[in-house]
Amino acid sequence: RSKGGLPTTEDRDKAWSRVESESRRMGLLIDDLLVLARMDQSQSLHVGPVDIAQIVRDAAADHAALDPLRPVAVTSPDVVTLEGDEERLTQVVTGLLANVRVHTPEGTATSVIVREGAESVEIDVADDGPGIPEADLDRVFDRFYRADPSRSRKSGGAGLGLAIVQSIVEAHGGTVVAARGAVGGTLITVEVPKTAPPESQPT
Repeated sequence: RSKGGLPTTEDRDKAWSRVESESRRMGLLIDDLLVLARMDQSQSLHVGPVDIAQIVRDAAADHAALDPLRPVAVTSPDVVTLEGDEERLTQVVTGLLANVRVHTPEGTATSVIVREGAESVEIDVADDGPGIPEADLDRVFDRFYRADPSRSRKSGGAGLGLAIVQSIVEAHGGTVVAARGAVGGTLITVEVPKTAPPESQPT
């Protein structure tokens, strides 16, 4: 310690770094809780025509820029249009890719496949990481649930990312499920109807 019992400059820098890190973590937590609160209150989505293919391409490009050590490949028609909330659907895709960045080791490859059906659109996000244990597959969308709680503070996550994904998808009248991939890793499948449900429409 320096004279007068004050910490050294190095100690102060470390303390401030911890404070800033915790502040960022709490800020992310508050943002996530606000999103869930709004969805719980059944606030209307801002529904309009959305090109989900473009959302996926943009999210994949952002993912590649943020984390070039986890490559991503996109397979999709050029244009896939549905009725939905563009901002919220963007959160779905970016949330699924953020989940890959947080919960897989460097070098993990991810594929995002968009399939257009007659009445719905399916988005598959598959990675070749270690995968989710079978016992955890039914719980990964639960709020505050983490298969590996020891990683939460390092990653800044609070176990809300997939809960937000599920909440937004269900608000669009869709479904989301997690499974083991055909050759390992994790496969998360989102299916959203092309026509938004009446209750999601603004009044």
